[in-house]
Amino acid sequence: MPNTYYIPIVLLYLFGLLNLIGVRTDLVSSYLMFFGIGLIFFIVIRYLQVNKHFFRQNAPAFYWIFVGLLILTYFIGTEAKGSKRWIDLYFFQLQTSEIFKVFFIAFLARIFSTVKSPIENSRLFLKTLFFTIIPFLLIFRQPDLGTSLMILSVFFVMVLLSTVPKKQIIVFLLLIVALLPIVWFSMRDYQQSRIISFINPSSDISGASYNMMQAKIAIGSGTLLGKGLGMGKQSQLNFLPEFHTDFAYSSLVEQFGFVGGALVILLYGTFFYLLFYQMARYVYSTDVDERYRFFYILGFATLVIVQTSVNIGMNLGLLPVAGITLPFITYGGSSLITFMIGLALIP
Repeated sequence: MPNTYYIPIVLLYLFGLLNLIGVRTDLVSSYLMFFGIGLIFFIVIRYLQVNKHFFRQNAPAFYWIFVGLLILTYFIGTEAKGSKRWIDLYFFQLQTSEIFKVFFIAFLARIFSTVKSPIENSRLFLKTLFFTIIPFLLIFRQPDLGTSLMILSVFFVMVLLSTVPKKQIIVFLLLIVALLPIVWFSMRDYQQSRIISFINPSSDISGASYNMMQAKIAIGSGTLLGKGLGMGKQSQLNFLPEFHTDFAYSSLVEQFGFVGGALVILLYGTFFYLLFYQMARYVYSTDVDERYRFFYILGFATLVIVQTSVNIGMNLGLLPVAGITLPFITYGGSSLITFMIGLALIP
C-alpha cells in the first residue's frame, strides 16, 4: 500500500480524536487505546506475517470462525437498546458483525479471483449468494439493519464486476424488489419509525424524528468556522443523541463548522481516489494474485464509501437514521480496530 494512503487516514483519525476531546474527554484514553490495538493488528498483519498469502489462503476458515461468533452472540451477547450485537471481553465490547465485514470481503475476493471455467461461472452467483445470506440473516435478526445492508451492498458491487452472468444479477434484483414487503414487516417498530420519520420528519418530532432534527440543528449551528473545540451546545447540553458515535459528524461540524466538515469529506474523497487508483492497475488482469487484489480493494472501497455516505447522509437528514459508524472517526473499539485490519489486508 503506497505511503500516500496513510496521510488521509491519519488526518481522519486526528479529526476523530479532536472531536472526542470536544464532546467526551472521558473517552479519549479509550479511543487512543483502541487506536493502539488497531495499529498493532495493522503492523502484525501488514509486516510481520510469515506468509504474505496467509489471509487469502485461510479466508474460508476466517469466514466460518466469524459466522460462529455471530451465532455465539445470540447466546452470550450483551443486549443494549433492544439489540444483541456485542460479546463482552471485559476490557471492551466486541461487535462481532463489525469485525466480520473485512474477512467477508477477503472470502468473496478469494472466490471471485479463482474462477477458471464457464461451469464455475454459472454456479458462482448462487455460491456467493449462499455465503452472503447466512451472515445477512444472522446480523439482520440481532437486529442490525444497517450492517446487514452493508454486507448486501458489498456483495452486490463485487458480484456486479465479477464474471457472473448479468441475467442472474437482474433476476436477483427483481427478487429483492418482490421481497421488500416481507422485509418491511419483518423489521422492528423502531426501524420502521426511522424510515417513516425520514419521509415525513414532522410526523414524530419528539420521537423517531428527534435524532435527525437535532443532528441538522447541530450542523446548521456550526456555520462557516464552527463554535470551537468543546463549545458545541447541542452535544454539551445533550440535545444531540449519540454525539460521539452515530452522530459524530454532526458534533464535528458544530465544533469545526462547514470548513471542518468539508475537509473531512475531502479527506475521504482523497482516500477513495487512492483506492480506485490502486484497483485500476488490476482491473484487466487474469493473474490470480492480481484478481484477488482487485476484488479485495473493490469490496473494501465499497464498504468504506457506502458506510461513509450513509452516516454523513443521515447526519444531514438526507437518509434515514441507521446505526452505521463513520469510518476512522466514530468512537467505538470494534469499528476502529476493524478498519485498521481492513487497511492491513489490502494486498
